[in-house]
Amino acid sequence: MAENLHILTLTPFYPNAQDDASGCFIAEPLDWLSRCGIRNTVLAVQPFYRGKFRNGNAREPAQWFRYFAFPGGLGLPTAGAFAFARILGRVRELHHVNRIDLVHAHGPLPCGHVALLLQEELGLPYVVSVHGLDAFSTVQVKGWAGAWCGHISRRVYASSRRVICVSEHVREKVLEVMGRGCRTSVVYNGVDPDQFSPQIGSESPRPLVLSIGNLIPTKGHDVLIKAVAALSAEFPEIGLEIIGDGPERTPLEALAKENRVFDRVSFRGRQPRKQVVEALSRCTVFALPSRYEGLGCVYLEAMCAAKPVIGCREQGIAEIIRHGSNGFLVGPDNEKELVIALGMLLRDESRRRNLSAAARDTVLERLTLAHQAENLARIYRECAL
Repeated sequence: MAENLHILTLTPFYPNAQDDASGCFIAEPLDWLSRCGIRNTVLAVQPFYRGKFRNGNAREPAQWFRYFAFPGGLGLPTAGAFAFARILGRVRELHHVNRIDLVHAHGPLPCGHVALLLQEELGLPYVVSVHGLDAFSTVQVKGWAGAWCGHISRRVYASSRRVICVSEHVREKVLEVMGRGCRTSVVYNGVDPDQFSPQIGSESPRPLVLSIGNLIPTKGHDVLIKAVAALSAEFPEIGLEIIGDGPERTPLEALAKENRVFDRVSFRGRQPRKQVVEALSRCTVFALPSRYEGLGCVYLEAMCAAKPVIGCREQGIAEIIRHGSNGFLVGPDNEKELVIALGMLLRDESRRRNLSAAARDTVLERLTLAHQAENLARIYRECAL
């Protein structure tokens, strides 16, 4: 094995005692990375107004740092500078005791900005991961603050050794602004095939559609509720289970009442990983008609659990799902296509079985945690000091 590397992971999200799903796609590959000769030290940063987090059951515990920040999008352009000031002393100490070979920042703001400032102060090279389509934070933040976010993000990408994107779709968003000379790689998120394994005999006896995602407008839960309502006459026992929380919960509950399916829709709120696994095992079909998605770990987890999955065209998941072979793709905001896809799957058990088997095979072939770790380890070795 090649010489071990010490990686400093900087992240604004990580599994904790309050939410063991937060940043699981960052924490879960770390054990596999250690098998590749990569040692990680994780620093998780949070603005002071979000409260104090405690470590949960992640195998690699994080060191949590709270920093001053102005709330909301207006504070995002300066968050990196405040976070940098908060952790600089600790990073100096770590680097002195056990040399840091590379910094891996998750997201350009605030952690990518922190990594840029650490490079200027301590000479540490860094790579930065982009987990969503808003690669420059200009969709999330408008006006002068958004322009400032875009400026800092461009600096972060330009000075990094590599920009790691979770899909080709995300990479295109980066390259549209940075140009083809920007150093980028795609590393898809991985899944634990043992944790998300098929559970024979656990499926609900009634047709049950599952959706997992934050309750925000882009996730398409409104379209899904209307599609379930349209199918309720043909499938009188159909149910819809939604895991996730967010500002759209009240409007979605109102929509379910308006479409006379409130008694069929279960809003479960945010759930621990164990309950997510159980929900996947009992559902008939997984559907998340998200209209703005860099990739979406929940699709991969559902595929790994051998469930037929419905996603949207023109999103990151379209790089994984081969329509009609290992899942279905529908148009964003296309209720009619979603109704057709759901109805086809609910009527045809044989088709569901075939899609489910192909979906799990897809994950086992190239989308496990081991695959993710191997790809990250290769990039680390190429980019380290």
